[in-house]
Amino acid sequence: MTAVAELNRRLAGAGPETILAATLEAFPDAALACSLGLEDVALVHLASQLPRPPRIFVLDTGRLFPESYDVLDQLRRRYRLPVEVYCPDGPALEAWVDAHGPNGFRDSLELRQACCRIRKVEPLARALAGAAAWICGLRSAQGPTRSGLQLFEPDAGRVKVSPLLHWSLAQVTAFVAEHRIPHNPLHHQGFPSIGCAPCTRAVAAGEDERAGRWWWERPDHKECGLHRTPRPGDQP
Repeated sequence: MTAVAELNRRLAGAGPETILAATLEAFPDAALACSLGLEDVALVHLASQLPRPPRIFVLDTGRLFPESYDVLDQLRRRYRLPVEVYCPDGPALEAWVDAHGPNGFRDSLELRQACCRIRKVEPLARALAGAAAWICGLRSAQGPTRSGLQLFEPDAGRVKVSPLLHWSLAQVTAFVAEHRIPHNPLHHQGFPSIGCAPCTRAVAAGEDERAGRWWWERPDHKECGLHRTPRPGDQP
């Protein structure tokens, strides 16, 4: 049995605190990717309770909401944990904007994905260099691109861990409120999922949680490249 399969078997039904602790036991260099959204601030809180918290980092795309930057400052003050910030490669971003304009990502799926590669995927690769695993706030209820995920997934030579995978939005919201965790006020204004400002809108009643992300695209395209679908033969 592979390491991923064994972890999924052993931790099926476990709470996020147990999953986080087991992750750091199996992968001491695991890093927590904090998107500054509701799920990830909950994970920062949980990580802060561990004897040895994981390394925490944020991908600053350069186009986040002002409120998201406020959350970063509030997390640092509340938990006194170092939070690393990774930004896009300057020359690559400059060349893309020069060629396509600051909002050229709306012109085609290919251009939007290219923008995400520069602003998110390449900085993530730098943030995870040398790490065997990373922790993120994915939940299976967030949409069709995430409904079939497992707690531990092979991911481009490392392991991706989603401790909140089986929580509902209501559970996350209640947890954040109970522990008074700093979070983005836009979550109370119809934004269950928050990314870059020009690519995120509020959702209407009855819409999917991620309907406001890249709303001009098909639901099965609503990923930025950070989260790929595992393929047969992926390791470990």
